[in-house]
Amino acid sequence: MKNFYGIIKSEIENCFQEIVSIRREIHQNPDLSFSEYKTSELIRNFLKKNSIRFDILADTGTIGYIGSGNPCIALRADIDALPIKEETGLDFSSKNDGVMHACGHDMHTSILLGASKILKKLETKIKGTIKLIFQPGEEKLPGGAIKLINEGVLENPKPDFVFGQHVDPENEVGVISISEGTVLASADELYITLLGKQSHAAQPHLGSDLILASSSLIMNLQSIVSRNRNPLLPGVLSITSIHGGSATNILPEKVELMGTLRSFDQKWRNQALKLIETNLKNISDIYNIEYKFSPLLGYPPLINDNKAVEHIRKIALNYLGEKNVRYFEPKMWAEDFAYYSQRVPSAFWFLGVKPKGNTQIIPLHNSHFNPDENAIKTGIAIMALLAIEFLVVKSD
Repeated sequence: MKNFYGIIKSEIENCFQEIVSIRREIHQNPDLSFSEYKTSELIRNFLKKNSIRFDILADTGTIGYIGSGNPCIALRADIDALPIKEETGLDFSSKNDGVMHACGHDMHTSILLGASKILKKLETKIKGTIKLIFQPGEEKLPGGAIKLINEGVLENPKPDFVFGQHVDPENEVGVISISEGTVLASADELYITLLGKQSHAAQPHLGSDLILASSSLIMNLQSIVSRNRNPLLPGVLSITSIHGGSATNILPEKVELMGTLRSFDQKWRNQALKLIETNLKNISDIYNIEYKFSPLLGYPPLINDNKAVEHIRKIALNYLGEKNVRYFEPKMWAEDFAYYSQRVPSAFWFLGVKPKGNTQIIPLHNSHFNPDENAIKTGIAIMALLAIEFLVVKSD
């Protein structure tokens, strides 16, 4: 296996500037979820140029193939951007006003393109299939992963493993972090509407005080986490938006609230949704109002397979060194890669993109987010070496 480390490192150096240019082109032309037409065109043109066959799924999804038959592993990158106005000041800043790659999907896409270019050169040595999943719509429910799965991305052939990665602004370039088990949370969107009788603010007894009811509801919802959840189970319930009223002397007839529910445990997730409904019913009875509760169920928890993690960690330790392979502290983020992990042994790791020596952390989903492009080399190496281990070394 180690014989390939030098080969991969050399090939990465040879194609690095080309992949950086592609990353910058993607960054300049970001596409929102399920509208990634320019991005998918660039991906398909690159695959054609490198003689990599592909299928089109879910309109803007692209599935490349290197090799044929079984065994099979899949490498996944998401390709969509966010509705954020970029403020990095980079020469290659977004040309699409109000749309930005602030979550690093331009990095993910270019890394997988770089890995595909290198792996194509080694195709004669590959015994099996590498599936290259360029997935749309990670940032928007219901998520591109489930769309691709419904259209057969995990069939013909079915992958033995699916691997993916995400940029991590908290770790420096050259570092990856990974852990077994549940690493990211489920995420459900909460939409609540309270309805009552409008009245003069000076005569609250003639109407419904929805502002007061909303305040009471928000306080009561927090008790779901603090008093109904096992404190050893991670969980977050946050109300993130409240809209109601338009004047100082009118009690409104409608208040709208939005929020999020995050959990690592499916049983607790189901229980929390029922408890939200119970609290709403109780508040409506107390304040003599009506309510509508419309939860939008999101992605499930992302669970890393132990064996898949073991493979990644072994390769990373050999290629990067022990000090550069770290434990990933689970977070309450959400990722639709979880749908792959529900069906196939999978693993998702985190790629350091903070410039070396830089103490400032600019987080994901920030208008100033600017990952260090040197991380592309690390990302390509781990993905390419995973494919080689499974379909070249293990097959010999």
